[in-house]
Amino acid sequence: MISKLKIIPLGGLGEVGKNMTAYEFGSDIIVVDCGMGFPDEDMYGVDIVLPDISYLKSNAGRIRGIILTHGHEDHIGAVPYVLKELDVPIYTTALTAAMVELKLEEHDLLYNTQIFTKKPGSVFRLGCFTVEFIHVNHSIPDSVALAIKTPIGTVIHTGDFKIDLTPISGGMIDLVRFGELGNEGVLAMLSDSTNVEKPGYSASECKVGETFNKLFLGCDKRIIITTFASNVHRLQQIITAAARYGRKVAVTGRSMENILRVSMVLGYMDIPENVLMDLEQINKQPKDKVVIISTGSQGESMSALYRMAFSEHKQIHIDSGDRVIISASAIPGNENMISRVIDELFHKGAEVIYDRNTDLHVSGHACQEEQKMLLGLVKPKFFIPVHGEHRMLVKHAELGRIMGVQPKNIVIAENGKVIEITKKAITCESSVPAGAILMDGSGAGEVGSVVMRDRHRLAEDGMVVVVLPYSSYDHKLMSEPEIVTRGFIYVKEAEALMDELKRVTLESVETCEEQGINDWTGIKARVKNNLSGFLYKTTRRSPMILPVITEI
Repeated sequence: MISKLKIIPLGGLGEVGKNMTAYEFGSDIIVVDCGMGFPDEDMYGVDIVLPDISYLKSNAGRIRGIILTHGHEDHIGAVPYVLKELDVPIYTTALTAAMVELKLEEHDLLYNTQIFTKKPGSVFRLGCFTVEFIHVNHSIPDSVALAIKTPIGTVIHTGDFKIDLTPISGGMIDLVRFGELGNEGVLAMLSDSTNVEKPGYSASECKVGETFNKLFLGCDKRIIITTFASNVHRLQQIITAAARYGRKVAVTGRSMENILRVSMVLGYMDIPENVLMDLEQINKQPKDKVVIISTGSQGESMSALYRMAFSEHKQIHIDSGDRVIISASAIPGNENMISRVIDELFHKGAEVIYDRNTDLHVSGHACQEEQKMLLGLVKPKFFIPVHGEHRMLVKHAELGRIMGVQPKNIVIAENGKVIEITKKAITCESSVPAGAILMDGSGAGEVGSVVMRDRHRLAEDGMVVVVLPYSSYDHKLMSEPEIVTRGFIYVKEAEALMDELKRVTLESVETCEEQGINDWTGIKARVKNNLSGFLYKTTRRSPMILPVITEI
């Protein structure tokens, strides 16, 4: 029997987000990352998107652990939801572990979960797999790539990475170790494709610090900066700039407060004395001595910046004495929300700085030359682009060919496809269940396909409610039905159509009487079907129809 390694992406391919990959050999499975995704504009009422873990649940007894490469939501956001279904340990670095613990505490799962903290350079065994953490640069500290040693060879899983020659902390990516593994021989590499469309190199995080210095110098306004809460390096640079120019810093937004607290406890941030202050103290300071760090870089409706822009924040009121700096790039799909917040800030009279040409944000992902460099060091026999939309995966595959990987040894896969690797060949033919689980984050739980279909119909075609007053004594209709519409037509402008709807409803009721149908369910079904057919024929619309029988 030929020994095969199976690599099964359950998320992160053909999309940006919800990264999750299963590695399977013999009776052992390990899972790399456990991320969530963000809903598209047409996912009405959906807060988060999770990977489908049906395959993992059916093989729960074989899973040896979940390994997390870093602490971003698209890599750890699904952890609480997955651990409600699977009882497995987690292996990750210190900062990521602390962020996961915050999530598990919110879901009352913390004390039922084993979390093993490992440092970059650590090597540990899970079943037949031996896993090594390799330090990489990214926009959050404690990010690692993985060298996964299997019975048939070593697989490199890069996680999210960039090559930053002047990082804020933690040192350069461990290119030496990648080169050593490449010289020893690497069977396969799965590599981050997020920035593959961008030529050259990604800029160093230090560039943003230089921009902050320019924006702080000579500014006589209160400075409000929003960025990704998890970008600890960015937070450090803001606080460093504030201290340099004699300003005190307050933080608003729960996720930002949590990250700051955890980073300080673990020693990932160096905070000068007497720089941080409580939010309640901001109005006691001169405006030119205050910096506020806020959540809301993506225009989220519950974020601190959004509440400031729309005068809903209890402690911070925006006016012409404020300079608002947006130090983040828009996640695809969030552009409209961000623009709305920026417009509202301008309405308040604030100075808003968000131009991409001002080096207010640098990416944490490798561009083409960095990806080529890693491919050149690792020299994998097989190459699998991951973490990106389909065009990104295709572009990354082209880089693999340029760097010497044989075309037959490159696989562009999809979520759910089972990639099978032997020492000699790679195939991708079978598949397992993999898709999107839509969740209402307020606690209502999973949003099923029927609910989503109804929401689409309500959003696109509206609703028609038909109220039928029936006698509880003899089950006879006592008066004309009442027709109520929402999001379909304005009644006063469509009286003729409303009369027709009443006619069709009465005919349906009469037909039920003639055929001896006197149960409420049967009557409502007949009314609904007849009205649905009539409306589509006359209006080419399919509103949701809700017959309601009231007994009198």
